[in-house]
Amino acid sequence: MDLRELRARPARDGKKRGADSAPVHAQIRGLRLNEKPLSAAELEESQVGPNGVITKNGKPVGVMVEDEPVVGYNTPSRKLELFSKTMADWKWPEFTLPEYYRSHIHRSAQSASTGDPGEEFDPQYTPLVRWPNDAHGAVYTLLPIFRLPNLIHTRSGNAKHLYEISHKNPLWLNPVDAKAMGNVRTGDLMKVHTEIGFFVLHAWVTEGLAPGVVACSHHLGRWRVNKDEQVERMSSAWVDLKEVGKGQWKMRQLEGVKPYESTDPDTQRIWWSDSGVHQDITFPVHPDPVSGMHCWHQMVRVERAGAEDRYGDIFVDTNLSFAVYQRWKALTRPGPGPNNLRRPLWIPRVVRPEESAYYVTPK
Repeated sequence: MDLRELRARPARDGKKRGADSAPVHAQIRGLRLNEKPLSAAELEESQVGPNGVITKNGKPVGVMVEDEPVVGYNTPSRKLELFSKTMADWKWPEFTLPEYYRSHIHRSAQSASTGDPGEEFDPQYTPLVRWPNDAHGAVYTLLPIFRLPNLIHTRSGNAKHLYEISHKNPLWLNPVDAKAMGNVRTGDLMKVHTEIGFFVLHAWVTEGLAPGVVACSHHLGRWRVNKDEQVERMSSAWVDLKEVGKGQWKMRQLEGVKPYESTDPDTQRIWWSDSGVHQDITFPVHPDPVSGMHCWHQMVRVERAGAEDRYGDIFVDTNLSFAVYQRWKALTRPGPGPNNLRRPLWIPRVVRPEESAYYVTPK
């Protein structure tokens, strides 16, 4: 039952009630994990502080809300925090209150990358992009992380029916930008430059995104260097991968997907030849100075492909990649944090190590 159905259900007196009515509110409340009551086992040997925070073995486990012990939010105070003491404790006092943050792909950063920093660009939070000499074209924000509804990252490469539905990841272009680039049409070959290289793919002109933004799905682009390798041949291209200079790598597709014989008769029914373009390899490491997480959105330059470019071409300069990483790392602030912590204990992780791993042991 969804919220629309709950709102439409008639009450016993024949009148309709909104979502704030008692029986409806009780059902909706189950969706609010922060209001989940603490169990008797969780409350055993716990203490309630003057601020209402419930602690157990020195750690917050919940909070009192209207005299009821509930889980609360996953913050040190178990409350929805506006002022972040964590940011202050970890040497970022200017970010203790919510504010608009200009990221590395903000328009001011894009202008700065072409020699016009402007007043909004602040180099202490965003490294200045240094384009390779052969990077031409207008500057755009690339969205490389959106997901097609039937694929899961590149782990769907062994799902033959899903890959038959989606086996191409073109560059999405707004018609306004397509016109500005010289009347680019769907299917035209485009070259996307990053800070460390480029990739070449087809255009798809669509009003599905805003002007000034381009996009490319990250599900596709699998490749193999052995032509007859049996690993996911229906979702990967056979490529030539060469080191053309010290730390500089060039990839060119030699053969796309094609039918082949195997124990699965469907491999002989393959009708498509495309496997997409592996854009991620052209992205440098962008460790966010505050959180340490990788910043996936990219600032790129886009132009029509040249006479020597081929669909699926990829070039990466690992020397530039390391230099970009060093510039981003230089924006961090020295640790450790309070009590010699590597990172705050309360921030969740997918696979959480034992607690001793969170602490730095002084030499």
